[in-house]
Amino acid sequence: MNGSLAGVINLEQYPLDNDIFRTECKRTLDENGALVMRNFLKPAAIASIQREGEENQHRAFYTVNSHNIYLTTSDPEYPADHPRNREVSSSKGCITTDQIPAGSALQELYDAPEFREFLCAVLGEEELHEYADTLSSINLHYASEGQELGWHFDNSSFAITLMIQSPESGGSFEYVKDVRDADSGDMNYELSGKILAGEVPTKTLSMDAGALVLFRGRNSMHRVTPVVGNRTRMLVVLAYNTKPGISLSEPARMTFFGRLG
Repeated sequence: MNGSLAGVINLEQYPLDNDIFRTECKRTLDENGALVMRNFLKPAAIASIQREGEENQHRAFYTVNSHNIYLTTSDPEYPADHPRNREVSSSKGCITTDQIPAGSALQELYDAPEFREFLCAVLGEEELHEYADTLSSINLHYASEGQELGWHFDNSSFAITLMIQSPESGGSFEYVKDVRDADSGDMNYELSGKILAGEVPTKTLSMDAGALVLFRGRNSMHRVTPVVGNRTRMLVVLAYNTKPGISLSEPARMTFFGRLG
């Protein structure tokens, strides 16, 4: 195991190269749609990433978006208040890969072959590659008081995140598993509408600073509730492609980052 990675990850608790451990992680993810690995990062790594986040927060690009739960344009065949078109709000700040300091523990972790091999084994992917553009591979998201992510489904089959700093209150990750079946085209508007109306019990992923979270959000509807208090919620998204040489689309880069590179 990479010696430098041993300074970043709690390898005693999370032996990434152990086949039995990998199999157990995969089983948990497949059964629950989510895997939370608490205390994945060592305290020194958490502290250094928090410091980097605070020092670079002034460089963040902030967005406030209204969107439907499918993150698509509206469909005129349905009324505006239908789950297909009903809009929710999302707001956050973000710094991009090229704004992550050289030598950051985030870059060490993201690039480490043993980390990618672990992810491949747990996610059931043959390969994982960085984005070809300079912005999209590592993103540090900021959510200050009142900021939130509205209900939505992910377009990708998996998401990999690291909680870096929890807020004083709020900022909870809530989800409802297997709401739709995107591959078969079953959108399950009835259940989606009940979730939007607050009529369905939700599950909450508890993640303190240092937690690694793997989540399958393509068919599971999820949101982050509004942050409460003066402490900014900081979350890192580690984004990989299953094929090499792929960039995030230019419209997406402009929407999320305010620039192309």
